[in-house]
Amino acid sequence: MQATAYTYDPETRSGQVLLDDGTPVPFDAAAFDRGGLRLLRPGQRVRIETETEGDTLRITLVTLQTL
Repeated sequence: MQATAYTYDPETRSGQVLLDDGTPVPFDAAAFDRGGLRLLRPGQRVRIETETEGDTLRITLVTLQTL
């Protein structure tokens, strides 16, 4: 799935992405670290992997979108 980086805090390595429908979804340091990234800037296109916990969508991986 693709999304756009919305916020990112380098101290906590967590933030939010916006899905293509505009829905914000948070990610934690574990999802960020799993993608091997060092920095994320708002507006960057990212690829995410998710899982559903009840009614909640949880991001398990954030990495840069590549062509």
